[in-house]
Formats: sequence, C-alpha cells, structure tokens
Amino acid sequence: MFIQTETTPNPSTLKFLPGRPVLENGTLDIREKAQAAKSPLAERLFDIADVEGVFFGSDFIAVTKAKGEWQQLKPLVLGAIMEHFMSGAPLLRDGEAEGDDEQEFFDATDAETVQTIKDLIETRVRPAVANDGGDITFRGFKDGVVYLAMKGACSGCPSSTATLRHGIQNLLRHFVPEVQEVRPM
Repeated sequence: MFIQTETTPNPSTLKFLPGRPVLENGTLDIREKAQAAKSPLAERLFDIADVEGVFFGSDFIAVTKAKGEWQQLKPLVLGAIMEHFMSGAPLLRDGEAEGDDEQEFFDATDAETVQTIKDLIETRVRPAVANDGGDITFRGFKDGVVYLAMKGACSGCPSSTATLRHGIQNLLRHFVPEVQEVRPM
C-alpha cells in the first residue's frame, strides 16, 4: 500500500492520501482523544505522542500535531494508517454516523439567500479547501453575517483569517449582495 502525503497551508497539519476512499459521506473532525472512540483509526493516531487532531475527508486523512517535527511523526502516522487499512477494520465503529451533523441557524425568510450561499460554498469553496486538507461548512446566517465552521487543516491555520476575509467573503459578497461579513464559528 502506497500512501502519499501533501503539505497544507497549516504547518501543523499534514494530509495523507491512502489511495482509497476514507469517508463515504461528509467529513469528520476529531479534535481530542476522547472523541477518537468513534474510530479505530483515530484511536491509533491519537496514541501517537503529539497528535492533537484527526480529520477524515472523502479520500484523505489530515493529521494535526501539537508540537514535534513531521520528520519524526510522519513515519508513525504512515504506519498507523497502513496498519488500519491493511487490517480491513472499518473507519467508524458500529452505530457511529458518518459526517458532522451540527445545527444550522437562519431565519426562514432568508432561505433562498442561504441556499445560494450553501451552493457557492459547496461548488467553489469546499473543493478548494479539501485540496488543502480541510473543510469549511455553512453553520448560519444572521443580520448579513455568514457563519462558517472550519475543520481539519483549516482549523487553526495561520492563513484561515485571510481565506475567510479575502477569499470567501469577497466571493459571497460578489454573488449575494445580502452578505456583509463572514465569520468563523
């Protein structure tokens, strides 16, 4: 099994591509060891010293380190991922749903605007940030402000503020005049 790795804009996060599907639907962001019980692979990864975050995308795993050097951590992460996939174990334990299901909030009168915002995020934003080992999802819209959840490599990335302000905010303002600002949640 050959696993490719890619750097991300977040120097604390590396993207691992096992060459096979990882998560069929949605994404899953695990930010602490206690949440890792959902996934045997996440548990293996959190058993590695200095791993502080695991993000599953459709065809990649983004791993975030607390400290240490990737030169020492990368072989351990590669080994854990390879062992998991070679074992044939499922990514998620029985009864665990795929993807995140956080509640969205917006006024019903804004439903058409929200749908346009969600379509733009789905077609133009998410594919770009998935290339960088992360995900951005819609969480809400209120008083002209779009609230987005940043996951994986996007969470805690030094360039995430610039991505929100100069990239996503400008895109949404261009297509949806009701949008005044974009904020992380």
